[in-house]
Amino acid sequence: MEIMHLAIAIALILLLILYVKLNAAISLIIGSLYLGLAMQLGMTGTVDAISSGFGGIMAGIGLPIGFGVIIGQLMSDSGSAHKIAHTLVASAPRSAGLYVLGLTGFLLSIPVFFDVTFVILVPLGVALARTLDKPLPYAIGALVIGAATSHTIVPPTPNPLAAATILDFDIGVMTFAGLGVGLITSLIVMKLYFLLLDCGIWNRHKDEMGVAQQAPQDDSRREIPDIPLWMALTPVALPILLILSGTVYDYCQQLGLVAGDELPAFIAFLSDRIVALMAGALAAYAVAARDMGRQARDDSASRGLQTAGVVLLVTGAGGSLGKVIETTQIGQMLVDGLFQETQSALGMILLTYALAAIFRIAQGSGTVAGITAMTIMAGAASTGVVDPLWIALAALSGGISIGHVNDSGFWITTQLAGFSVRGGFKTYTLGEALVSLMILALTLVGATLWP
Repeated sequence: MEIMHLAIAIALILLLILYVKLNAAISLIIGSLYLGLAMQLGMTGTVDAISSGFGGIMAGIGLPIGFGVIIGQLMSDSGSAHKIAHTLVASAPRSAGLYVLGLTGFLLSIPVFFDVTFVILVPLGVALARTLDKPLPYAIGALVIGAATSHTIVPPTPNPLAAATILDFDIGVMTFAGLGVGLITSLIVMKLYFLLLDCGIWNRHKDEMGVAQQAPQDDSRREIPDIPLWMALTPVALPILLILSGTVYDYCQQLGLVAGDELPAFIAFLSDRIVALMAGALAAYAVAARDMGRQARDDSASRGLQTAGVVLLVTGAGGSLGKVIETTQIGQMLVDGLFQETQSALGMILLTYALAAIFRIAQGSGTVAGITAMTIMAGAASTGVVDPLWIALAALSGGISIGHVNDSGFWITTQLAGFSVRGGFKTYTLGEALVSLMILALTLVGATLWP
């Protein structure tokens, strides 16, 4: 009965999102209410669990997500993101141009949302395809693969940032793994995708609608600021380095390279996600000050926070569902019922992936898909059978699995590139599906070697 109630709650959430067209956050809360009441937590107990879950996850990631979005918005509006993109692509050797374009998308999507990264880079992609005398899908596919990969698994984007909180492990480990797995995935998948295009899967007459569209930009955003590349990169690099400093120091202690059993207070302070991302936001303000006035910077940060509000609400609602699942112990029952005897780490990973993929395909949002799968499988992460990192990567990879017509990124890709719906399936959908499967494959290998 407990598992049946969980299945009904999931079906209810999907029904409300897909057919009633309710906001995902409201749908998640309604599903949480049903689950708590059906499991006899009582009215007061259910509401308390929902409030506690929302507050708990916001305490861990609310400020970091807000700071991360401000970094991305200021980098976009000030032109520093454009500076990074133009410099990296222009300096690339001809033979590596497409790979550098994809890796530039990977870099920019660490602080900047996928949609904004694509808008910034699509003119460069069009120009590079012409320069290399390559069909446009080569450049667009590289952009999708690079940008989608880092946005999915590298903090401080919301889902990987929330993963460390929901599954209770070190954010530095998530950052290390996201960067390592993400870079390997991007390079391999770009190669595979280019091979598929070489085999002739692209039909120009059916897959292209016309000339690629330039994203509308005002004059100030078209200008590339005259700043050094290292300065433009500082808002991205600084928080990542600070977060990783704590993880690296702890690893050195384990190897006996550094004395002591605990992190020094100063290192623990600097590597805290709130402090690290606040430092990145301050750096973004400082870099933007060269070309933007105080009011313009404040307006830019405000626009970023408007976007962050939607993400935070959905993430918090996912935390509410997770708290109800934890309080009713349904997640633990699910894990015990399926894996108590087999103790199968690979089975837990595949179930996590499947849950996230179902949500992704059904309602389109990778954020909702990943967070819902992680909250359901949080019990698996606490068993010790499999490291929480692998559960996180499975959920995140499932959350990027099949992006199609119910995903805003699909339409941004097709419209700005001038592709038909068929062309969108062959670039955005195929690119993300390959990324999803590659991350899952690396996750299964990692869980087998380092359970």
